[in-house]
Amino acid sequence: MMRVKVMMLLEADRRPAWKHRINQLIEKNRKPIPMAVQGRLIRMVGLTLEAAGCRAAIGDYCRIEEDGKTLTDAEVVGFSGDNLFLMPTGQPHGLSPNARVIPLGRAGDVAVGPELLGRVINGAGQPLDGGPAIKAKERVPLTGRPINPLSRGKITEPMDVGIRTINTFFSVGRGQRMGLFASSGVGKSVLLGMMARFTEADVIVVGLIGERGREVKEFIEQSLGEVGLSRSVVVATPADDPPLMRLHGAMLATSIAEYFRDKGQHVLLLMDSITRFAQAQREIALTIGEPPATRGYPPSVFTRLPQLVERAGNGANGQGSITAIYTVLTEADADNDPIADSARAILDGHIVLSKKIAESGIYPAIDIELSISRVMNLITDNEHQKATLFIRQLNSVYQQNKDLISVGAYQPGADEQLDLAIKLQPYFLKYISQNMNEQVNYSDSMQQLKELLENCKQDSSNALIIQGGTNDSVSTD
Repeated sequence: MMRVKVMMLLEADRRPAWKHRINQLIEKNRKPIPMAVQGRLIRMVGLTLEAAGCRAAIGDYCRIEEDGKTLTDAEVVGFSGDNLFLMPTGQPHGLSPNARVIPLGRAGDVAVGPELLGRVINGAGQPLDGGPAIKAKERVPLTGRPINPLSRGKITEPMDVGIRTINTFFSVGRGQRMGLFASSGVGKSVLLGMMARFTEADVIVVGLIGERGREVKEFIEQSLGEVGLSRSVVVATPADDPPLMRLHGAMLATSIAEYFRDKGQHVLLLMDSITRFAQAQREIALTIGEPPATRGYPPSVFTRLPQLVERAGNGANGQGSITAIYTVLTEADADNDPIADSARAILDGHIVLSKKIAESGIYPAIDIELSISRVMNLITDNEHQKATLFIRQLNSVYQQNKDLISVGAYQPGADEQLDLAIKLQPYFLKYISQNMNEQVNYSDSMQQLKELLENCKQDSSNALIIQGGTNDSVSTD
């Protein structure tokens, strides 16, 4: 009797459940499975490819083949009607009309992991250093994941970059985004290499975007060195790479930095340069027909820049940080450069390297008057701010009267503050000079700043000026 009841209960419980499950499977199998439709290459102008007969979304990858041989991969960057605009990720040599275009689906994620440390890779994540294949298991999106601005951690503590002048006059906070504005030949790469070797960050990610191939090797071997490379990831996309690869190089470097930040580590991101990133986006936008807006740059360039820069910074709820240094190439007409102007507006400060100072033999050739850190007041005490303000004021007074002093037109004693500025100048020039192999940590930088003030006090009879009594704070915005 008990057995009959159990069988009846099982049968009653089984019948509707299995029927419902079978009906679900039948309905699922009735739905058509989307299949990639192959198209053909119908047009090529410059680096822009046009394909007809296939469907793909912006950001999808396509493979271009002919006679069963893969010619290149390309990314969908636009469309017109039913035709797709593609940008090759490699060299377009060998392409011919009616080549097959095969959609591969979205390839917007990249492999990341600790296996990348000490390696040099290209914009596609492939090794350039001749080492073994990188077998990183985790994957993150190339475009990053946006962080709610209200959940980001505040910038509350300074980060030691090993450069005396930067540590004291333009203190960099953990999670800050700084711009390094420089023309060619003023020691930009050397300064980046010093930061990479001397910084207290856990991981360094270097993005060499659009640089000459010779400079890539020189930076890795000379500026970075073995010590710097051991805890670094270098993403190199030289100037001869297609513009899409240069664009991906900057995005890949940022994605790698985001990965280590999300693991709770403090990352220093060095990108050289953000100008080449903007130029790569300009090449892509112009070739697909976007009209230029500002000095030849289409609007999408000024959309891409903040999208890239805003990915750096402190993580959510104070978990890890990305302190980013972006180099910006400036020419003689820097005031009218739209990229330099846009970068200056979206970054948290800028360090300007002066060719005139470099020609005088002072390295790093940082222009104290033109440089600023917008978060310095948040991470330094009042005494530190007063000391740097006082020295900046004296240096400014000296620079304003430099011509009078050099020709002997100024008579000592006519201006007490200028007399003090003249006496401070040799101590000041010695202070801002630093050998490329000399590391000066944050505490030593502050101690040497106090020694600079002491030397100044010994030469001055006006203690009120020395103490900075007329200025209580510094405005950096």
